Amino acid sequence: MAKRWVKKIDDQGFSHGVGRRKTSSARVWIKEGQGRIVINKKHHDMYFFSMDDRMKYLEPFVLTDTLGMFDTFVLVRGGGTTGQAGAVRLGVSRALMWYEPSLRHTLKKAGMLTRDPRMVERKKPGKAKARRSFQWVKR
Repeated sequence: MAKRWVKKIDDQGFSHGVGRRKTSSARVWIKEGQGRIVINKKHHDMYFFSMDDRMKYLEPFVLTDTLGMFDTFVLVRGGGTTGQAGAVRLGVSRALMWYEPSLRHTLKKAGMLTRDPRMVERKKPGKAKARRSFQWVKR
């Protein structure tokens, strides 16, 4: 029997999603509203300065034509700005999926519901970095 996706909305009307990327972790809550986006108690423009990062976490809303329909509250920890933007994107995608399960197919097709498994490669003994060798000296 096929797995059914049903709405998961709490008493206050919030839908929740968790996203991770590299060492960043984001917890996202969405509910119907005026389109406000608050990240760590700051307006999203004040938290992410780079346009690339802003476009990254707005991508699920643009893809599903729901930009400006939901108030979004995000708590994000760890990593740098790129990892955090990726974590927020995955969290927003999952929260949208639980709010409106009919959006799952669109998000899944675009790859928004897949966690990016790439992590920083560890440093190896006898090497300067993970793969870079020390400079070769002839004599």
